[in-house]
Amino acid sequence: MKRLLVFAFVLAFAFAQDKAEDKDDGPKTYRRLIPADVLRDFPGMCFASTRCATVEPGKSWDLTPFCGRSTCVVSEDKPPRLLELVEDCGPLPLANPKCKLDEEKTNKTATFPYCCPSFVCEEGAKLEYPEVPTVAPVPEETAATTTKA
Repeated sequence: MKRLLVFAFVLAFAFAQDKAEDKDDGPKTYRRLIPADVLRDFPGMCFASTRCATVEPGKSWDLTPFCGRSTCVVSEDKPPRLLELVEDCGPLPLANPKCKLDEEKTNKTATFPYCCPSFVCEEGAKLEYPEVPTVAPVPEETAATTTKA
């Protein structure tokens, strides 16, 4: 039952996150799962290098001085492994002389996702983003086991 509640919460969070990102006025963010750093003396916890601390599965931490947030996730693999759900601003757009950084809307010291850069383009111009290669896809059910602190 607890697992079902966590799954429902994560789906609701992911749906809300996707809807927030669809708006033109909100920051564009990226999510990906990567293998978590783990210290041998703390095998059941993720190591948050930006905080120099260990983090329990299901807990999140900010990635300051970078603009992002990570969450420690336990995979559904047999045997289970620790993953890090990384949420950040993603790659910068390709150079476009008709687009520039919006200094008024960009706040590098704000909390994620409000620290992501904002751009403004001349009428008719559009930003293009580079392709982000992925190492290996992670099943959706693995991503759905996260909870927020």
